[in-house]
Amino acid sequence: MNIFKDLKIVELASVLAAPSVGQFFAECGATVIKIENPLTLGDVTRSWKLPSENTSNSVSAYFSAINWGKTSLALNIYDKEDKEKLYQEIKDADIVLASYKKGDAEKLGVDYETLKKINPKLIYGHITGYGTESKKVGYDALIQAETGFVFMNGEKEDKNNREKKIEGTKMPVALVDILAAHQLKEGLLVALLKREKNKDSFDGSYVTVSLYESALSSLANQATNWLNAEHSPQKMGSEHPNIFPYGTIFQTQTDSLMLVVGNDKQFYILCELLSIDSISEDERFGTNANRVRNREILRPILEKAFLKTKSDEILQLLEKNNVPAGSVNDIPKAFENKAAQKLLFQDKETGLKGVKTFVARFDNQNHDLELSAPPTFDNHSK
Repeated sequence: MNIFKDLKIVELASVLAAPSVGQFFAECGATVIKIENPLTLGDVTRSWKLPSENTSNSVSAYFSAINWGKTSLALNIYDKEDKEKLYQEIKDADIVLASYKKGDAEKLGVDYETLKKINPKLIYGHITGYGTESKKVGYDALIQAETGFVFMNGEKEDKNNREKKIEGTKMPVALVDILAAHQLKEGLLVALLKREKNKDSFDGSYVTVSLYESALSSLANQATNWLNAEHSPQKMGSEHPNIFPYGTIFQTQTDSLMLVVGNDKQFYILCELLSIDSISEDERFGTNANRVRNREILRPILEKAFLKTKSDEILQLLEKNNVPAGSVNDIPKAFENKAAQKLLFQDKETGLKGVKTFVARFDNQNHDLELSAPPTFDNHSK
């Protein structure tokens, strides 16, 4: 999909959140120039390498997550000449992506008020940790802790062993960064639409998104469980506070699977397939509300029934009868799936691979574009 082929994006940001917005626009055909600091050898994620990676390569696996389709331009914007080069790039840019804490952009002369004098129609997308008025640096893991995610995430505490306190845990991907990036994409698309509808106006837009607010707004039902029912969400492993059995993992004779029963009909069918029909007729389990109330009684019954099955066989039966369930895959297994393979970028020359950030289809058509590999440092100048 080449809908943004006439857009130019200047990326004054690093790490994950804002750069993933840059890749989104690249995937839709935009020209994206990533400005990198030569004093630090560019985006810090270039150096975030696994022990198995080539230390001399400027493109790390992490960097490859969100930098496809861009070019890299090394500019030291403390230097007057380099800053002027940046301003020349800004003159015909449509969007600037930034991730500065309070006061830093102004010190560098790359804040919205400064840049809009160079380009009045500029749309400035700014991701912060805690908002434009806070100097506090925001990091995904820290914000997961502060907004309740870490506290909720983890295995249920054992009431019989009060000495063993189960600590929370962060999610294994920087999901708050990713959520904030989606929020910024939405804001920028609204700003582009506003600009398109007001072509006679020379006003751009200043669009801000904070990691903190993005995290809080993403608490969804867990937030409203507290706000409306005064239920403080606790650690439940992968289970759901409002539905059962939903997200529950069961062991079969061969493997583990996750069960996601969303309504009473699915539960009745599940019981038939597991040959425990009488359970669905038990008033303690006949409705979701009762199953939630009696989950500690029901779970061992289901565990015993699943231990009599084999994963492949029971999963086929469940799928055939529209009872949601799936295997618990590791990442290599997940990417064996044909659907997952269709989401990959691969550069023939370097062998680098990446995953699309934009997966919507229009009129049932893929929006595939062949993107260049994540840029080596300062390749725009060469």
